[in-house]
Formats: sequence, structure tokens, C-alpha cells
Amino acid sequence: MSGHDPYTPESGDPSFDVESYDVEIDYRVRTNRLEGRTIINAVATVPVSAVSIDLVGLRATRVRVDGNRRTRFSQGPRKLRVTLPHRLQAGERFSIDVAYAGAPAPRRSRWGTIGWEELEDGALVASQPTGAPTWFPCNDRPDARAPLRLSVTTDAGYLPVLTGRPTGTSLSGGRVTVTAESSVPIATYLVAVHIGAYEQMALDDSDGVRVFAPVSLRREVTRAFAEVPRMLELFAASFGPYPQEDCALVVTDDELEIPLEAQGLAVFGRNHLVPDEQRLIAHELAHQWFGNSVGIGRWSDIWLNEGFACFSEWLWFEASGGPTVAQKAAKHYARLHELPQDLLLSDPGPDLMFDDRVYKRGALTLYALRCAVGDVVFSRLLREWVETYRHALATTDDFRALAARVAGRDLDDVFTPWLDRTALPPLPRP
Repeated sequence: MSGHDPYTPESGDPSFDVESYDVEIDYRVRTNRLEGRTIINAVATVPVSAVSIDLVGLRATRVRVDGNRRTRFSQGPRKLRVTLPHRLQAGERFSIDVAYAGAPAPRRSRWGTIGWEELEDGALVASQPTGAPTWFPCNDRPDARAPLRLSVTTDAGYLPVLTGRPTGTSLSGGRVTVTAESSVPIATYLVAVHIGAYEQMALDDSDGVRVFAPVSLRREVTRAFAEVPRMLELFAASFGPYPQEDCALVVTDDELEIPLEAQGLAVFGRNHLVPDEQRLIAHELAHQWFGNSVGIGRWSDIWLNEGFACFSEWLWFEASGGPTVAQKAAKHYARLHELPQDLLLSDPGPDLMFDDRVYKRGALTLYALRCAVGDVVFSRLLREWVETYRHALATTDDFRALAARVAGRDLDDVFTPWLDRTALPPLPRP
């Protein structure tokens, strides 16, 4: 990345890349008090004497670079500025150890309030796109992916569910500690913690899917998630093997506006357990391939996350005996046709990056591509896309290039009207 992402210009520091995070937090539910320690192992990308770390709403109490007790730092509303012991050259490695504390709260943004959020009886994290600094100091850039170790301690009677492969759970002094690790690179906006009075539940026919919910919701959860194993089977057959180290689903006792996915993890509100919300389950599972494995390094490419996840919903509807992909495409095309034609899918801008038109027009772009190249070539393209960019960053140009190579012809006649023009192109025939 050559500079700050223009969609989130106040986030991140391009002068260094993170090689790994080690995050430990202690959270008290009843008082909403968080104490944490984060170690950032990093490498300079340019000659640099000081770096900025994103941290919002929490106060750094101690900072050390490479163990130096005399490290100087200052903190503003959004940034922790750390002076390095000496000027580093590009390629030099360093480590920043930050202790911090406070009452975590969501940050206000143009996309609403995001970050650490208290529930009626617990907490959750909704970090996309810039909420991660509300609970741990980080280089909050979508392209700055890194492996991570996460340890969360909280009150007994509550269970933390974390991003990553579980590595341990312990009880001591009326407190419970859960640890997890992600050996694959992960974006800060895809790191999550969900804390509640949860119990782990098993799904029939599931292979490695962990489900967490209040005991009172057991029946509703079992019914709502009954098709999860089949969804995962369909997506594995369509895109390639499940790409994450874990698959955990959390249901809160609160109602949530939308479900939230993180790496290997998704959280739903109790209001999402009704039959009409099945598409949301498929959508969040599909993100484990598109967005969480195949990642974007700039927010202007958000359609690669949301358009693919929306198209995956349509695949599930068709496979489960519902409307066909063509029928879903026609339905949503008709809706888009009645909406303003002012969205450029290849660069929607920060205000529209989560507009529903990005989701639906993105899915329609894939539908148009499938109509143009045929089912066999399209299926091969999706699998090659997922395999080529597994746990890596990709761009719209990368997808266009791969599609042309797999199809054996230039596909600008498909991509240009859907991606690079605001007017809605005609709906292709299947």
C-alpha cells in the first residue's frame, strides 16, 4: 500500500507493516472495564523515526519499543504516536508493547457507531471498517493482515468466543480465560470478541462447526442453523474447501440490526433465527471464502466481498429448492432499476460502500459473467479465484484478469458496463 486508503484516510499508518499481533484483554462485564496489553511485531516499510497506532477511547498507560523503558509516546483522540529509539530503515523489524485501559465504547463514523459494543448481558465487536481500535491498538488498514494470538479473560458465568483456532480455556479466581490463535494473516476489522452467558451447542451432521448461544435459545438455534452443514457443503463444492481454521457461530440474546462476520466466526441476533433470515446465514458463511480468505487491500473493492457473498445466497436458494439464480437475478434487477443510477461499483466511494446496491449489483455482475462464459467456465473461475488468492489480497483488476484468462477471451464487454459505468446495463438472458 502506497499511502492511506482514501475511504478511511485517518486510519492506519503505511510506514510500517504488522507481522503479528499478541492481544490480551481482561474485561469486566458489569462495569464495562477493559484492561489490555497488545504486542505489535512490525517491520518498517520506509525510513521512519516515529509511528502512529490506531487507538480510540482507551488510554495507553505504558509503551515500550523493543523493551525500551524510556520509549516516548503521546496520545490523541484517534492515534497513539510512538517515537522509536532510533531511526529505522525500510526492512528493519521492531516490536511495540502497549498496555492500556478504559471503558470501551463504539466510535462514531459515517457508517454509524462501530467497534466494541455492550449488550444487555455481555459485549460484542463490530469492527468493519474502522472499529478495531476501540478495543486494541493496531495498524487499522485492510491491507495490513497479520497472524494473531488473542486471549480474553472475563467474569465467571460468561464465555468469550474469539476469532481464531481455540487453544485453551481456564478458570481461576472466579474468572474465565479463553485463548485462540490465527496462523493465517487476518485483517484487524475481521478480529472479533463476543462475550455472553453462552453455552456451546452441537449441530446434527456438522463437522467442526461450533455454535454458542444462551440456553434459552437452544431450540430456535438448532432449528435456524439446521442447514448450516449443507450450506458449507455447497460452498465447498462450488468454491473449494472451507478456508478458515475454525467455524464458530454465535447468537446473542439481543436483537441485532444485521449479522456480523469475522474471520472464522459470525454473530447473529435472536431476531435472525426466523426462517425468513436464512439468506443471512448463507451470506455470512460465504464471507469465509470471499472477504476473509480472498481479501481486499482497499475499500473501493468492497464488491468483491459483498457481491460474491450475495451471489452465494442465490446459489443456496437454488440448491435448497427455492428460487433459481436466474429468478433471484431478475427480482433484484427490477428493484435496482427503480433506484438512482449513481453508483459506480468499481469505486462506490466511502458513503456508498455498504449501500445495498453494491451487494446486489455485485451479485448481478457475477450473474452477467456466468451468462457470458457459461456454467462450466464460471465454476472453474470461482474455484481458481479462491485458490489463487487464498489468504491473500486481491483487486478488481485481478479478478478481471483471471476471468479473461480462464475464459480465454477479453471480457471487457461484460465488466465495463457493470463495474465502470453508473447506468444499469440490460439484464442478460440465462
